[in-house]
Amino acid sequence: MKFATVLALAALAASPALSQPARPAAAAPAPAAARPAEADWRTPKAEDILVIDTNKGRIIVEMTPETAPLYTQRMRELALAHFFDNLTFFRVIDGFMAQTGDPENRGTGGSDKPDLPAEFQFRRGPETPFALAADQSVAEVGFIKSVPVTTQSMMLAPMTRDGKISGYGNFCPGVAGAARGENPDSANSQFYLMRDHYPALDRRYSVWGRVISGLDVVRAIKTGEPVADPQDRMTTVRVLTDMPEASRPKIRVINPAGAWFKAEIARARAAGGANFSVCDVNIPVEVK
Repeated sequence: MKFATVLALAALAASPALSQPARPAAAAPAPAAARPAEADWRTPKAEDILVIDTNKGRIIVEMTPETAPLYTQRMRELALAHFFDNLTFFRVIDGFMAQTGDPENRGTGGSDKPDLPAEFQFRRGPETPFALAADQSVAEVGFIKSVPVTTQSMMLAPMTRDGKISGYGNFCPGVAGAARGENPDSANSQFYLMRDHYPALDRRYSVWGRVISGLDVVRAIKTGEPVADPQDRMTTVRVLTDMPEASRPKIRVINPAGAWFKAEIARARAAGGANFSVCDVNIPVEVK
């Protein structure tokens, strides 16, 4: 369904009340961790990898059905139908995000599929692949695959009906969000990729993945609100399984359950001190 409402995301960007305060200077960085061993890597599922080729370069997103199953499935369906090919980045704000996915290239359109309900929060169970970065007693901050998340303490799980706890994605650089109108249940085909950390979006928009390669490309996309012509564009958007075997990039990502990643979290926490943010944690990726 197409929608003509002004995206609520625009109000967020324009509101002075939601501008981010400057973070205090961090402590001197701790020494870099040793190079990851072979056992520290994982190979992401091919059906969860979205390869976005643009006129500025390639962006690779790892989708996380654990945080937004409906929107992840929608992205797969539209990419497999080549819906996103040649759509432009029509709204790009420095220090914020790059928005695309509108067949009208102006922020008022969508696919012919029905709008999706909000997935601002998800349920985390014992089976969810979660790596802890900081235990805040009542909350746990960590990662599901490459996506930074905050959840309730797992100690609360035995007290819930489904044995799970609530969580939400953190809008760190590279995180992929579902754009929507003023109605929370209006996400359709438009999406955005974060250029920088913007915590005001937490619990207000669905998180469906994260850029694992090509954040420099996201930050190189032409800015504007709206972007002046000629706008940068996505030339092709493909699920990895839809690409010919010979042309598929070979990807591996650091395993959040591995020893190297635990050491990287400790390094980032030591470097950040009281100002530590989950966004500070480095997630190595190899693409060949």
